[in-house]
Amino acid sequence: MAFTTLDLDVADGVAHITLSRPEAHNSLTLQQGEDLEAATAEIAHNGDVRAILLDAEGPSFHVGGDLKYFNDAPDMPVALRHLTTLAHAAAERLSRGPAPVVIAVQGTAAGGGMSLVLGGDIVLAAESASFTMAYTAAGLTPDLSSTWYLPRLVGLRRAQELIFTNRRLSATEAKEWGLVTDVVADDDLADRAMATARQLAAGPTRAFAGAKALLRSAMQQPLEAQMADESQWIATMAETEDAQGGIAAFVAKERPTFQGR
Repeated sequence: MAFTTLDLDVADGVAHITLSRPEAHNSLTLQQGEDLEAATAEIAHNGDVRAILLDAEGPSFHVGGDLKYFNDAPDMPVALRHLTTLAHAAAERLSRGPAPVVIAVQGTAAGGGMSLVLGGDIVLAAESASFTMAYTAAGLTPDLSSTWYLPRLVGLRRAQELIFTNRRLSATEAKEWGLVTDVVADDDLADRAMATARQLAAGPTRAFAGAKALLRSAMQQPLEAQMADESQWIATMAETEDAQGGIAAFVAKERPTFQGR
């Protein structure tokens, strides 16, 4: 499928999505919403995908919604509902899908861009990166699942500060607050992100999928129910070729090879 606001490439088990509106700092329009929805749908139906890498062209990762597009819309509320429906479908596929998601951030991640970051499994930030919610600066409320992730990652008080004051965090501060996994030199970001995605794609991806599901449910149910789910998941994993081969390799003091089966 051809896209106009992003590029999608699948190789070596990695689905690589690159946002490609650098002239507009990759800001979100209806076309980008449609592209994200279609790209994530394509990934979801591709059994060869074992990890996902999301990055962006240009000086900024993503600055959120294209406010000119919003302003020019004949009916702004209808346009925003349509756009968020598409973008939310994409965000949900990334979150609930079995493949771990690596996100590489350079420059500004604001509004919807920061929201995309919050949903990643491994987030690498360039030293130049900065993060701000930005929504209320334009009189809007957050979207793209950010109000679900943000208080879980940083706590309610810090989430309130970030949303109400639009405080801008440096890459180092974002790591200290638990928003990103690691900070790397700008020139190393692309290589480090791809290496991380390939490492995950070569790993026990069925187990990664189960771990993602368990982490999603962990704050929504009682301890006993979570442990019951853990028992079910680990028993299910024991049926996989990866787990059986991995255990056998450990016993034999050999390096396991995982196939995602």
